[in-house]
Amino acid sequence: MGRNTRKRRSPLATKVVAGAAALAVGGGGLVWANFYASAHESDSSHHRTRSAGAQVATIQCPDVGQKLRNVPRGARSGVDKELARLDEQITEAYARLASTRQAQSGDSAYVQNAILGPLKSKRTAALDRIGINIRRGGGDAPGGLDRFAECRGMGADQPGNGDGNGQDDQNGNGGQDQDQGQDNGQGQDGGQDGGGQDDGQNQGDNGNGAAGPFADDFVDINDVQPNSRDLENGLAANGDGGSTGSFTAVCGVNEDNLFNSDNLIVAPGVDNGAHHTHDYVGNQNNNAFSSDDDLAGADTSCQNQGDKSTYYWPVLRLQDGTQEFDANDLGGGAEGNVGKILKATEAEIKFVGNQQSDVVAMPKFLRVITGDAKAFTNGVANANSSFSCTGFEDRQVTDKYVLCPEGSQVVRTSNFQSCWDGQNIDSANHRDHVAFVQQDGSCANGFQAIPQLQVRLVYDVPAPTVENGQVQNPYAVDGFPEQLHKPITDHNDFINVMDENLMNEVVDCINGGEDCQ
Repeated sequence: MGRNTRKRRSPLATKVVAGAAALAVGGGGLVWANFYASAHESDSSHHRTRSAGAQVATIQCPDVGQKLRNVPRGARSGVDKELARLDEQITEAYARLASTRQAQSGDSAYVQNAILGPLKSKRTAALDRIGINIRRGGGDAPGGLDRFAECRGMGADQPGNGDGNGQDDQNGNGGQDQDQGQDNGQGQDGGQDGGGQDDGQNQGDNGNGAAGPFADDFVDINDVQPNSRDLENGLAANGDGGSTGSFTAVCGVNEDNLFNSDNLIVAPGVDNGAHHTHDYVGNQNNNAFSSDDDLAGADTSCQNQGDKSTYYWPVLRLQDGTQEFDANDLGGGAEGNVGKILKATEAEIKFVGNQQSDVVAMPKFLRVITGDAKAFTNGVANANSSFSCTGFEDRQVTDKYVLCPEGSQVVRTSNFQSCWDGQNIDSANHRDHVAFVQQDGSCANGFQAIPQLQVRLVYDVPAPTVENGQVQNPYAVDGFPEQLHKPITDHNDFINVMDENLMNEVVDCINGGEDCQ
């Protein structure tokens, strides 16, 4: 497979894998997902054990980028780079967390003193620089940015509560004092009631050295109730009234093997700004350093050459031990994203209308993100993408990967925001300029209805084996290392680079009730 960007191996990030492997093989019976096992106390009713100290699976930090609203346009480049620096700091702290389990087992204050404390100091400096950038750009820096400096530890089976302040345990250790036995899917149970460990537990990390996905991250599609998805975000916008047509963009399934770990929307000008690898269809010149002119002048994989839009999403991987092209790179194996990259067998890209009104043209270079790559630590407010199986697509689930029956394929679906503020192609937090429709299908607050992008991806995925609380050869979306490959972090990105004639055709088809491509 190919790639189109520059990547550097990070010695510290590589320790996520190397350090965890050392613990699993020779670290006194420890394995990464067990966090650490100092003084155990047995739960005879459930045959589970838990650490007497703080059990910290990952690091939860306030997502500063989503909290910034009024950043002058001239300051956004500098602010985006500092936000990317905050992400890098979390990645490095998480790598240290994953590679120091043995040290943590002997010192209940280790995580706070050696990892979270230094991280807070680094974040404070970056937050100060964000304020300086905003003031230099002629804006008023929000007061109290330093309140977002503190990060905390959290367990592997509790998503963030969405308050932006992380979760804490009652012991004040920045960890979760909770049962992390068989529920974590990594085989902590099974033969350790007497203090020993199951000899087969090493299989639990599936080669990635970092946590996830776990057995509890999977659900049999037959156990998902039809029409039970409880998140309103992204529900199909078109109905019997309003604008009922559609336009399908045929752009292939990344036959040109265009991959990188950049994110032009969130981290422009920052190499490896995503910390995970993306699939790309459409525009063939999308990387962190692409200008709007670069996008407009690029080739496209779309059949309609007037569509140079970029459609991109995190790759889906099968954790089967395959050494991919990025096995030693940032965004790939050096940050816990390992295994065989699975390209979609189908990538259906469709624009649909609005229940209540006609749609207006999207502005060129409009940027839209749907879903949240940090939903596990942020909370589910912006979670959106869902998983299903062919033949069962009335059953959609956002917080689980699905186990499909033989002959059925895995489906990922993302329905984008379809209301636009009528002025901006982006916003400081990359969300405020667009919105989802209201309950009745209309746009609120003077926003205008635009064509709604719907992306449906179909994959041939060998069904993982889930037995005795362990999952073997699982699949998972790439993600920020500290997000533990949780399915709720799936997301999708779009930059509109259609020429004016094509965009007008899209609008006319949708408003005229036609189905075009």
